[in-house]
Amino acid sequence: MFLAFALCLCTKGLAQLQLEQIMKGPGFVGALPEAPEWSVDGKIIYYWKKYPDSLQKTFYSYHLSKKQTVVLTYKEWQDRWVWTSGAGPLNYLRLHNEKLEGLDSKTLQVKTYPLFTNAIWNLQVQNNAQTVVFQQGLSLYIFDLQNGLAKNVVTYRKSKAETLLQEGLSQTERAFFESIRKQELQSVKFDLPAHKFISFEPQGALQVDPSARFVLLKELQEPKEKTTEVPHFISADAHVYNEKARSKVMNEEPAQRLFLHNLCSDSLVELDFSGLTQMNAKDRELIIHPVIFSQTKPLALFDIRSADNKDRWIVCLELETSQIKELEHQHDSAWIGGPGISSWNFETGTLGWLQDAQTIYFQSEETGYSHLYTLDLSTGKKQALTSGNYEVHQAVLSNDQRSFYLTCNKNHPGVRDFWRLDLQSGELIPILNQTGAYELQLSPDEKQLAYRFSTSTQPWEIFTCSIKNPKDQLQITSSTSEAFKSNAWQKPEILSFNGSDGIEVYARMYAPKPELKNGAAVLFVHGAGYLQNAHHYWSYYQREFLFHQMLIQKGYTVLDVDYRASEGYGRDYRTAIYRHMGGRDLQDFIDAKQFLVANFEIDPNRVGIYGGSYGGFITLMALFTSPGTFACGAALRSVTDWAHYNHEYTSNILNTPAADPEAYRRSSPIYFAEGLQDPLLILHGMIDDNVQFQDVVRLNQRLIELGKKDWWMALYPVERHGFEYTSSWIDEYRRIYEFFGTHLK
Repeated sequence: MFLAFALCLCTKGLAQLQLEQIMKGPGFVGALPEAPEWSVDGKIIYYWKKYPDSLQKTFYSYHLSKKQTVVLTYKEWQDRWVWTSGAGPLNYLRLHNEKLEGLDSKTLQVKTYPLFTNAIWNLQVQNNAQTVVFQQGLSLYIFDLQNGLAKNVVTYRKSKAETLLQEGLSQTERAFFESIRKQELQSVKFDLPAHKFISFEPQGALQVDPSARFVLLKELQEPKEKTTEVPHFISADAHVYNEKARSKVMNEEPAQRLFLHNLCSDSLVELDFSGLTQMNAKDRELIIHPVIFSQTKPLALFDIRSADNKDRWIVCLELETSQIKELEHQHDSAWIGGPGISSWNFETGTLGWLQDAQTIYFQSEETGYSHLYTLDLSTGKKQALTSGNYEVHQAVLSNDQRSFYLTCNKNHPGVRDFWRLDLQSGELIPILNQTGAYELQLSPDEKQLAYRFSTSTQPWEIFTCSIKNPKDQLQITSSTSEAFKSNAWQKPEILSFNGSDGIEVYARMYAPKPELKNGAAVLFVHGAGYLQNAHHYWSYYQREFLFHQMLIQKGYTVLDVDYRASEGYGRDYRTAIYRHMGGRDLQDFIDAKQFLVANFEIDPNRVGIYGGSYGGFITLMALFTSPGTFACGAALRSVTDWAHYNHEYTSNILNTPAADPEAYRRSSPIYFAEGLQDPLLILHGMIDDNVQFQDVVRLNQRLIELGKKDWWMALYPVERHGFEYTSSWIDEYRRIYEFFGTHLK
């Protein structure tokens, strides 16, 4: 039987807290500003907020000279011109509302080019800056900005006959209908004297080199996958309907092939990667990232991943000879990843050319931490620009290419500081390093910064300052509510303890006042696996932050652990769960409990555990595989069988079910359900399209057939993985609060 729930809590230093308040999340804390951007002239900072219960964002501009904030209409937001670091001339050209627009950077006058008859995309600026390439379907055109003439370069089709048939039909329609002829007269002029067809159907964007002599084309071979269905039981017409969702983990991997089309010689060749280090088999599945062209030489730089994400090659393509030169090979027996590299093999990382077109830069976990390197193409010499037991989280090359601007956790694993790395001297110069975290955007002239900053008790706000005088900061937003500001929130302590294997593990502790301490403790497990929460800045889990403040008012000690697999601590920490989730990561929580008992007068029989997503999974594994360790556990939106999760995330860590069935078996809670002895509360959204409702339905049936007692399930029919409705949040955390009150008393 649950204890009666005390809705209001009163302690000195904090106003009365109510679940109805704090579970509003942004509705209580305030709508926080997101994604600051600079205008192309560096005079305006744009950002947006999403207010609670609103279906749309609210958009803002802050004018630095006027020190004035303006609310923008959606049209004004869509029409804004923003600066993108490193994008070059593309900052002044864009495709907008089916029009090609150019901006004069001095006068800020917008020039609109004629309307095209069909949708165009994939805009690419050429060397002379007077011509651009765009894509229309699988046709490439060069457009002259001065005379408004678009010239077809090439069209890729499965067969020439099929394309010619369509051309014939189009000519007939033009002959029949004056309206079509008139529409085409008002649009851009197309020069089609020698329409070139290639019998090849690539996928995605075509990449054209700056001289418009070479085209790179990809072919994607995807494995057959069976989508899952998420039933909606609450609907307007009272009928159940199904929503298509992701597939489960597959036993086959996707693969890409890359082709080079020389427009001058009209030759199309498939690029050969069989000579790469540890390629092993010619038909090994590869994922090929977009190329980065040199602006002065016929060279293309790109990143290749093995589909199993255990190998990464950085290569240079000589466009005129079609030759591939391997520049860097990285291998990880677990999986490639880390900041600036990415654990998702379809996503790009830090990679580019320096000005001499002779040196490249990239990030690598070669030392066990993600750092920045350069490599000379002629000598093969690699140089580490940063080093140490910390990670470079973001690297931006300056406009003059004499410096890198870096965000990293050099001073402490739980901060994100901002630095300038001087390439000539190698000196790492601090710019912003208050305890907390910075998310930054450089102005177009790189003299100013727009950034978000937060601490563990102060949510994100936007500031601006100059690079030369960063201490002279101007706060642009003030977003927290009066209700939030009226509370003296207790700052959680960042501490560390040694795991049973001797590795230092960081955690965020919420300690009650001595006179309130009840001897019980709660361990919180953050989600995502690769995420950091024991840090000095505003938590992604803001409702949990507020909930933990409530728990310490009732005397509980709360420990939020950055277990093995968490972000911010290097490669070995990240991959410690390879082939066994619920192994080393769970052991960190068992060690955390022992740490609390030994050092903070915690009753070993009164320690509970809870978390959502990956946190829910760890909670289940704790109760199933280590019965008696924790007095109780609450598992939210939990993975119960990793073979039922998505391919991209899971196959990195556990390989595929066919290749490594043992890894899936020892990592999936459903195989250990017979071990349940302690009270368990399961909570799940029924239209969760990430960790799907079927996961807990299968576990439910397993527990029934095993005859298990003292477990409960709460279901939320209109909620996805991240809850949207305040009523659901209140109900969920009321149940968790009462659950701890019952089993940790």
